[in-house]
Amino acid sequence: MERRLAEAAFGGDLKELQKIMVEDPLILDKITASCSDETPLHTAAMLGHGSFVVALLSRKPELAAECDSRGRSPMHLAAAKGHAEVVRELLLVNSDVASMRDSDGRTALHVAAVKGREGVLAELVALAPSLTRVLTDRGETGLHLCVKWNRYEAAKLLADDDCLLNFKDCDGNTALHIAVAQKQFRMIKYLIQLDQVEVNVLNKNQLTALDLLRQSPRDTRDMEIEHALLCSGALSAKDMDSIADEGKSHQRLSSLTVTQRKPTDWLGRRRSALMVVASLIATVAFQAGLTPPGGIWEDDYYVDENGQAVSDPHSAGHSVMAYQEPGVYSAFMILNTTAFLASLSIILLLVSGLPLNRRKWMWLQMVIMWVAISTQVATYFVTLRHISPRDMAGTLREVTEISVLTWLTLIVVVFVGNVLRLNLWVLRKYGLIKEKERDSEGIGDDQEDVFE
Repeated sequence: MERRLAEAAFGGDLKELQKIMVEDPLILDKITASCSDETPLHTAAMLGHGSFVVALLSRKPELAAECDSRGRSPMHLAAAKGHAEVVRELLLVNSDVASMRDSDGRTALHVAAVKGREGVLAELVALAPSLTRVLTDRGETGLHLCVKWNRYEAAKLLADDDCLLNFKDCDGNTALHIAVAQKQFRMIKYLIQLDQVEVNVLNKNQLTALDLLRQSPRDTRDMEIEHALLCSGALSAKDMDSIADEGKSHQRLSSLTVTQRKPTDWLGRRRSALMVVASLIATVAFQAGLTPPGGIWEDDYYVDENGQAVSDPHSAGHSVMAYQEPGVYSAFMILNTTAFLASLSIILLLVSGLPLNRRKWMWLQMVIMWVAISTQVATYFVTLRHISPRDMAGTLREVTEISVLTWLTLIVVVFVGNVLRLNLWVLRKYGLIKEKERDSEGIGDDQEDVFE
């Protein structure tokens, strides 16, 4: 009989359930009293047979609280599979089962958070909102688990509870700490834009989210994450201690946070821009070096005007341009290699992890970038000259002259502008002119002290 009931639960067969109940009205009581691992309700809930679940609960509500060998109730299984309708029916019959824990110390809400079951979470939050503050054995909330398992949409559902945003687990980590440690950029952007999120909370190791990022292995996402954190007012623990040691008031810390929330992070913006441009130039220069203008020889001989194959000093795989115009090829390789190495130098400096946050180092990198861009431009014109037919020489010369003149003019304008800014900084530093006043938020020209 129990086997027939198990098969009916597996298929969600209501007619078979009615027949079994007529033949043995006490079958559900026997299952409850037995030591079986799973009840028919476990099976029906896991498979999402809502009507079958309702029928079982109407005859034996106590089945909702039965657990299998791993401490999982039917609600745990329904939540794991994302059957929101089944979860709702179980809650309506016995709301206490929602707080039951399995052998891992997790409630149904925790299981739904790990799996990212948004529909189940919506039902649980609507019918039993207090469940969002139930903790796992490690002191984790459902929001911690959503972030830990990178369940973005599910995390947005639980983030409506302000108390969860800055709640710490057993290691003192908030949801932001976990997102930064796992470098979940989209999750980080969502969390820091919430006004209630405190970006400078310390965990048990006295580390802020910014500290965790800087101590982690470096990769290409770090610059974007760090820039986003700094713009939201993130500080390192060392910076916070320095402010405290200098006797700064809480108002000063708030002012610093407001200033950093504005998009005035000159260094962060320049670092990101340099990385993108340097990567692009390195890619172009690398490709140009492997496939120079005119292509490469495909064999070790060529055919003369009479159709006869004759010997020639060139070899297959070598550049055609190197044999036909060695002088132009030398200029091409020198310029292209300079652009390639200059851009790689920028990338190496940016990902090295060295303390290059001083503005003078940033200016050095920008000068190297000027060299890379200028040599890349020169490489372009050398290539253009080689691939253009002779009857286009006049037009090519005119285009080259105008382009070079325009480029040199732009460089001179930028150079003069920076020289003027340097002079202004020197004059302000020595008090020869009055320091420019800041506005009420402490925000002035974000580049007036770039030479410090």
